[in-house]
Amino acid sequence: MGEVAEKAEPTTRPQQLHFVLVHGIGGGAWCWYKIRTLMENSSYRVSCIDLKSAGIDSSDSNSIHSFNEYNKPLIDFMSSLPETEQVILVGHSAGGLSLTQATGKFARKIRVAVYVAGTMLRAGFHTEQDVKDGVPDLSEFGDVNEFQFGLGLDKPPTSMIVKKEFQRKIIYQMSPLEDNEDVDKVPRVYIGTMHDNVIKPEQQEAMIKKWPPAETYFLDSDHSPFFSSTFSLFGLLVKISASF
Repeated sequence: MGEVAEKAEPTTRPQQLHFVLVHGIGGGAWCWYKIRTLMENSSYRVSCIDLKSAGIDSSDSNSIHSFNEYNKPLIDFMSSLPETEQVILVGHSAGGLSLTQATGKFARKIRVAVYVAGTMLRAGFHTEQDVKDGVPDLSEFGDVNEFQFGLGLDKPPTSMIVKKEFQRKIIYQMSPLEDNEDVDKVPRVYIGTMHDNVIKPEQQEAMIKKWPPAETYFLDSDHSPFFSSTFSLFGLLVKISASF
């Protein structure tokens, strides 16, 4: 008689790691196309969010009068995730503010929050120095900001972007020419950028010192490491995902 084959034990397939990538001011989901390609080729699940009026979102920026409105696409996306799912939430530049709001609302759904050259300020009241640490000061480059006043010229601006003629010099100076619930329950990682003209290294250091993350890394990059240090950033994100 032949041998009786043993019955195979059922196996549980590990959950696919899910990265959620959030852009900064003036960006969009398109910023992440190189990182997304590397991640998906490595079998990670990736979602890139367009915040209100950014990327392919057709909303008029002048119709958005609060940060809650601007950040609603991320909040809606997080709300739609199953309660049992945890994501690795990554935010670039001002996208760090979006991360902090999301971690305050969806702590159980976030494995780790990663700030990439991001504005990493605690939710709630901010001192004048906190704002100075987190808000870009581009005055050394001259009149570079273009504002729109959706509420009227006598009211604060409703949107801001660096003028196109300055973007290469300030934001992408090292990038290839063609790429132009309780918040403290969520572990945070900060990825600094050493040649940043937007959120300068000293500002990054100040935010790190005031609200220390679990881990800190630095890239030899401009403000846009998804273009100028693509493989290094990808490697760090994979390393972080394994650490948490």
